[in-house]
Amino acid sequence: MGKKNIALNAQLLTDRAGYRSAGIRNYIYQLLKHLPDASDEFAYQVFTGIHKASLPPDMKVHRTRWPTDNPLARIVWEQTVQPILLERISPDLYHALAFAGPLVGHGPMVVTVYDLSFKRFPEAFNPLKRFYLSLMTGSTLRKSQMAIAISKSTKDDIVRFWEIPKERIAVAYGGISEEFHPLPEDEVDRFRRKWGLPKDFILFLGTLEPRKNLVRLVKAYSRAFEAEPSLPHLVIAGARGWYYQDVFETVHRLYMDSRVIFPGFVPDEDLPLWYNAAGMFVYPSLFEGFGLPVLEAMACGTPVVASDVSSIPEVVGDAGILVPPEDEEKLAEAILSLWKDVDLRRELSRRGIEQAGKFSWDETARATVEVYRKVLAGESG
Repeated sequence: MGKKNIALNAQLLTDRAGYRSAGIRNYIYQLLKHLPDASDEFAYQVFTGIHKASLPPDMKVHRTRWPTDNPLARIVWEQTVQPILLERISPDLYHALAFAGPLVGHGPMVVTVYDLSFKRFPEAFNPLKRFYLSLMTGSTLRKSQMAIAISKSTKDDIVRFWEIPKERIAVAYGGISEEFHPLPEDEVDRFRRKWGLPKDFILFLGTLEPRKNLVRLVKAYSRAFEAEPSLPHLVIAGARGWYYQDVFETVHRLYMDSRVIFPGFVPDEDLPLWYNAAGMFVYPSLFEGFGLPVLEAMACGTPVVASDVSSIPEVVGDAGILVPPEDEEKLAEAILSLWKDVDLRRELSRRGIEQAGKFSWDETARATVEVYRKVLAGESG
């Protein structure tokens, strides 16, 4: 019996640096990288705009010449060109790797949903983008035999907003890549010197956008610094996404310009060094589908303060300090108390490495392959 043919839409992959190369892109890339080793019963055909060399050699890559890193171009391609390609290759199953599948065409379909922030926090989205995501995600979920959520929190939201039966939704957590681990201190010191970083600093790493709750983080840091002037610098690293101006204005208004550092976008290859160089990682996000930066920080042995909402408790477990993201005072207290307690930092470092070991991209791929099997066997309900 020949291999079953799986088509995957990976147009969100990009070779360009910026906020689009963050969380979702990383999940898609790691899934594609690990799928071939999860099972030998499937053959994969991938629609993407990146170079074939970036993907496993045994995947057939259909590289589009459209500028699909542009959202409008990608949407048009997905609804016009993609159905023609699917008709031509006639896959046994189609996997929409990010929210939306084609409106026309039939056949077994799976869709991956990362988070429903556009439903939970609609005010943070451009109205047109919010309308498109809501329309297409709902339509694709209803047409799909199964959905894959990247956390139980996202699964619950799918049930809440679209009443999709729970048995038609599987959970495939993100994983941790092998490069995220504690590094030798001399290597980390060289990195600090290269960037002109202090020996100790508090790190946030992620896209600068309202959902990350950075205005409140700056306010909490200012409050903690006022109580303890020896508190180290705050580093807010990451690409500028949208509606980020308030963050810089808040830093200036609170006279924190000399205390808060914005290094900008961080390339993937430098991420482990940033986590290792930090004395503490703070992630006060209002909402996350998974929260990969928290997992990466823990894997590097960096103690974590994070939000107690959405999927983040699933990732952190008992390996970090969890606080309500809307409570500026508690966030400040958590930062301050963790910084003052060296023994607690060591304990959370140990627990974080242990907790991060529970997540792997191999398991992500195995969970995804199991969904393919169920759909093709007609067991998806």
